[in-house]
Amino acid sequence: MTPYKELSKEQLQAMKADLEKQFEEVKAKGLNLDMSRGKPSKQQLELAMDMLEELKSTDKLKCETGIDCRNYGLLDGIPEARRLLGEMTEVSPENIVIFGNSSLNVMFDTVSRSMTHGVCGSTPWCKLDKVKFLCPVPGYDRHFRITEYFGIEMINVPMTPTGPDMDMVEELVSTDPAVKGIWCVPKYSNPQGITYSPETVKRFANLKPAAEDFRIFWDNAYCIHHLYDDKQDFLVEILDQCEKAGNPDLVYKFVSTSKVSFPGSGIAAVAASERNLNDFRKHMSVQTIGHDKINQLRHVRFFGGIVGMHKHMKKHAEILRPKFEIVEDTLEKELSGAEIGTWQNPRGGYFISFDAMEGCAKAIVAKAAEAGVKMTDAGATYPYGIDPKDSNIRIAPSFPTVDELKLATEIFVLSVKLVSIDKILSEK
Repeated sequence: MTPYKELSKEQLQAMKADLEKQFEEVKAKGLNLDMSRGKPSKQQLELAMDMLEELKSTDKLKCETGIDCRNYGLLDGIPEARRLLGEMTEVSPENIVIFGNSSLNVMFDTVSRSMTHGVCGSTPWCKLDKVKFLCPVPGYDRHFRITEYFGIEMINVPMTPTGPDMDMVEELVSTDPAVKGIWCVPKYSNPQGITYSPETVKRFANLKPAAEDFRIFWDNAYCIHHLYDDKQDFLVEILDQCEKAGNPDLVYKFVSTSKVSFPGSGIAAVAASERNLNDFRKHMSVQTIGHDKINQLRHVRFFGGIVGMHKHMKKHAEILRPKFEIVEDTLEKELSGAEIGTWQNPRGGYFISFDAMEGCAKAIVAKAAEAGVKMTDAGATYPYGIDPKDSNIRIAPSFPTVDELKLATEIFVLSVKLVSIDKILSEK
C-alpha cells in the first residue's frame, strides 16, 4: 500500500469521496456498538456460573481452619484463598492479605490511607507541600483518576518496549523526595500489552528513593491472562527481587480475580512485605472485621487450586483470542503500509493500543461515535485526560460479539482513514 502522504491531492480527494459514501451507508444503520472498556463478554461470564452452586449445603461452609465462613473472623482472609491468590501472583501465602471484590478499591484505599495517615509511620501526604506520582504513559485511566482525585501531581513517564523509561524513573525517584509512588501494570500493560523485561523489574527493585515512603504500586491485573499458550510473556517476580536488593518494603503488589471469575464479585488481594502488610492490617482492623469469606471459599472450591485456575483461563483465551485477531487482521489488511497508524499485537491482557497520526485521536473517536461505535475517550490513557500528541486510542475487543466486533473494527478503520486524509490534505 502506498503511504497516504505520498498520494496526490486529487488521489486523496477521490479516496475520501469513496470512503465518505461507505461511512454514510454504515451510519444509516443506526448501530450501537461498544469497544470502550475491557469488560468480559456474556460468553466469558458464563464460564464461572457453576461457582454459584459450590456452597449449597451447610456442611461446605467451613474453611480449613474450621471457621464458619458465614460468620466474623480471619481479617487476612481464609488460608485457602491466601494460598490460591499467592500461587496466582507467585508469592508465599504469608505475604498476601485478601480484601474484598476489587483491587481498584484497594488501590484507592491505599492512596487515601497514605494521604491521611502516612506510610509505615511517615508524615501523612496531606501534610506535605507537594506529592507527586510517576505515571507510565500510555497507561490505565482509572489509576490516574485516583491520584488526580487526591490532588497528587502526576508526571508522565514514556513507555518503551521493555517497560517504563527506567533512566527517567531512577532520576526522578532518587532526586525528588516529593515523588511518593509510581503506577505500574507490569504484565500485558494497559493499553499496550507490554510485559516489563527482567532488567526493568530488577531496576525497579534496586531503586534508591529520596523519599522513605516511596512505593511502587504494582497492579498485576493480567498476570494469568494469556492469549497464546506458546507465546506467554515471562515476568520476573518483583517481591523476590526487592528482597534480594535489600528493599523488601518498596512494593505493593495488587491482584484480583475480577476478569477470571466475575467482575464486581471476584476477590482482590495485596502481596507485600510483613512491615507493609502490618501497616495495612492496622487500618483494616478499624475498617472491617473481615471481608467476604463466603466468596473466598466458593472461589477456592470452584478452581480447586492454581492448576484449575489456569485451565479456566484457557477457556477465556479461546473466546478472546479470535476477537483480538479480528482487530489485528483488519488493521493489517486495511492500514499496513498507509503510514497513518501503528499498533501492537499483544500476547495477553485486554487491550490493543493504536497510535494515530499526531492530532487525530480525538477526531477519530468522535467519527467512530457518529457511526455508533463507542470507544474509550481519546486522551484517557494519559493523566488529566491530556495526550500531548493526541494520537493514542485504546481498543477493547472483549465485550462485543464476533459479528459486532468485525463491524465495529471496520467502522474504526473507516474513521482512521477519513480523519487521516483530512489531516494530510490540510498540510498539502
